[in-house]
Amino acid sequence: MSVDTELVEMMSAVFAAHREQYAPGEGTAELWGRLGDLGLIRLTGSEESGGSGAGWAEAVELLRAAAWHGVRIPLAEHDLLACWLLQTAGHAVDDARRTACLLDSDGAARGVPWAADSDRVVLLWHDGTGYRMAEVDPAALTVSSGHNNAGEPRDDVRASLADLTGTPLPDNVVEQFVRRAALVRAVQVCAVLDRILALSVAHTTERTQFGRPLAKFQAVQNLVADIAAESALARAATDGALAEALRSDWNSPHLDFFVAVARSCVGHAASVVVRNAHQVHGAIGTTREHRLHEFTMPALSWRSEYGSVAHWDDKLTEYVTQVGSDGLWALVTATAD
Repeated sequence: MSVDTELVEMMSAVFAAHREQYAPGEGTAELWGRLGDLGLIRLTGSEESGGSGAGWAEAVELLRAAAWHGVRIPLAEHDLLACWLLQTAGHAVDDARRTACLLDSDGAARGVPWAADSDRVVLLWHDGTGYRMAEVDPAALTVSSGHNNAGEPRDDVRASLADLTGTPLPDNVVEQFVRRAALVRAVQVCAVLDRILALSVAHTTERTQFGRPLAKFQAVQNLVADIAAESALARAATDGALAEALRSDWNSPHLDFFVAVARSCVGHAASVVVRNAHQVHGAIGTTREHRLHEFTMPALSWRSEYGSVAHWDDKLTEYVTQVGSDGLWALVTATAD
């Protein structure tokens, strides 16, 4: 997925400038306006609907840039999930900030990103015969504010299913929503793992102990090497799932397997990377003044959203068990029926 380098540099510069002025989670309104002026709020929306007409390749770079700089803002929830649902259903999309969630049979959803802070919430639910979608004002819902361990808004939402009317959706749209949401978090985790690697390399190169840089000690080298290897594995698995998604327009019969692989690899990589990075940084890495926590906490939080690590491990086990040893290679190479 190639993207114009000048566009990538511009994205990075916007987030870097924001972080020079604001602490994590602050100045969101100003940043949202700036991104809107640059056409980055609805990057993948069609030009006919007021979007920028870009694709997932550009959106992935935008998410990576935000995560790399420790910026907390609902770009994915707004553009790649909520607005995509509205556009898919043929609804008009205005400038309101949105998030989206899938309700359970009781009309509840837990840990919805930025629900209380959004202008609209796009709801998905099953009415007994099929899926429906509706866009509602958060004031019409019961919203209990909360946060994940990274300090990002994660709210519990409850709606009265009996009072909801909405647009019918094909089942494959909801399946795509689940896949998109899962891969969004994988992309974001990979970005912070890469930043943790960069911080660890810089720290071990600059910090000296017993008259030598930390990077000269074999034990430290091993810790950093494991960080690099796990980060690379997570990125490769995620890029593979994204490539399959875009190649098939999110309809590949193998996509669920590739998403499970990506999320499993990302989840386990986060454990190793976070543990090793804090060992490498020592006591200074646990302080609020050091930026390491801006990336380790999101890594651990995001890996459990839209499916826990255990959930994706179980999914992966189910796929492998179903095809057996004779069908495993065909499954891995996406050539199975």
